[in-house]
Amino acid sequence: MNQAADANLFSRLFDGLDDPKRLAIETQDGDRITYGDLIERAGQMANVLVERGVKPGDRVAVQVEKSVANIVLYLATVRAGAVYLPLNTAYTLNELDYFITDAEPSLVVCDPAKAEGLAAIAAKVKAKVETLDAGGKGSLTEAADMAKSDFTTVPRANDDLAAILYTSGTTGRSKGAMLTHDNLASNSLTLVDYWRFTEKDVLIHALPIYHTHGLFVATNVTLFARASMIFLPRLDPDLIIKLMARATVLMGVPTFYTRLLQNPALSRETTRHMRLFVSGSAPLLADTHREWSARTGHAVLERYGMTETNMNTSNPYDGERVPGAVGFPLPGVSARVTDPETGKELARDEIGMIEVKGPNVFKGYWRMPEKTKAEFRPDGFFITGDLGKIDHKGYVHILGRGKDLVISGGFNVYPKEIESEIDAMPGVVESAVIGVPHADFGEGVTAVLVRQPGASVDEASVLKALDGRLAKFKMPKRVFVVDELPRNTMGKVQKNILRDTYKDIYAKK
Repeated sequence: MNQAADANLFSRLFDGLDDPKRLAIETQDGDRITYGDLIERAGQMANVLVERGVKPGDRVAVQVEKSVANIVLYLATVRAGAVYLPLNTAYTLNELDYFITDAEPSLVVCDPAKAEGLAAIAAKVKAKVETLDAGGKGSLTEAADMAKSDFTTVPRANDDLAAILYTSGTTGRSKGAMLTHDNLASNSLTLVDYWRFTEKDVLIHALPIYHTHGLFVATNVTLFARASMIFLPRLDPDLIIKLMARATVLMGVPTFYTRLLQNPALSRETTRHMRLFVSGSAPLLADTHREWSARTGHAVLERYGMTETNMNTSNPYDGERVPGAVGFPLPGVSARVTDPETGKELARDEIGMIEVKGPNVFKGYWRMPEKTKAEFRPDGFFITGDLGKIDHKGYVHILGRGKDLVISGGFNVYPKEIESEIDAMPGVVESAVIGVPHADFGEGVTAVLVRQPGASVDEASVLKALDGRLAKFKMPKRVFVVDELPRNTMGKVQKNILRDTYKDIYAKK
């Protein structure tokens, strides 16, 4: 096989398969899908894609619920040399209109309930529409069941696109991050090694599969390791704790760990069979990290990744997993912290913009050459937009998004620093610090927090506790107590919504 064919992610995943009968996926309903089954089903599905006119390089836009058929569709798209474009299942037709007209897919796959609404949008770009429901049934699988399984994997080069993932777009329009076959393969293989994955591992897969964490990290790493996964439609704490008796790894977002900690069944005994707990997609509170260790005897392994880069850093498998830190740059990945204004590299423990470089870093933004150029340094480093520091031991710490930086009275205020102080107070569940317009200071530092039921935490008590612990310019001008913080589907706090909610609080009456 020539070098180009080897670069297709599908080839790299399956060409060296030793045992087609090896278990790959087990569903909640007890279905058992082997590696051989996956290859055959991907062949059938790839034949259907080609019959529907999908050519190498074409986009296949997918907004469907999580199912094994959806994983097969992802593998088939890549196998056919096309570009997989997963879309959040929460997106409305109005939002889908933007993604589909921007990406111009040749095929759109959706839930049958959305087919009619999507047909009108797909027609604008002359795309065909196929359906797939939560049970993995629809026009696409009906056709695949009738198709032959023989399919010659389309040769791809390292730099050819395998997927486009749209960023969540908290400011301006969402951008399509172009990920190549080598971006995905190299990062997964690095993680297999770094996290010590083997064929004996059993992953509890409860993440969505329309984003990097659930699709490219959880799924690709498992398949590259020849391990297996227990495929759950969503987070179910009772079931996950039961499954831990025969699983070895759980990958989750911080919400997984806070919800599991609320379950009295979680203990050292129930987690005894587990090898690794990974958290990402949003910051894990240091308190959650410590509580998890105390309850289970396991230290959660926190890592740092982005839509544009897959995984950049990880706490070590062996060695100290520092609460509140995201570990070291992965092998082959370089990270540095720079002055956001000048781009000059900063010393250890100085706060600035995190920049990364490596085979994991994406090719650029879909049809946005100017935006792509602006986000890369001349030496190839990608400007992540995340503020942070690298400490004296080399651990990377994320302190917030660049756009979350608060500039009050001309001073830079890093929200994470204040949030850490507030989160450590008795009775506080979590907090978010934002900057909103203020006539005197430019931006007023503002804290929004969630308190524990029955706790007597209020604005006055928080301000009193912070007094003397923070420089005056960092002190919140107001503190608001709410029932919950707004989050996106990945569990990230949506500070843009908070800024909008509180934008007028300092307006002169």
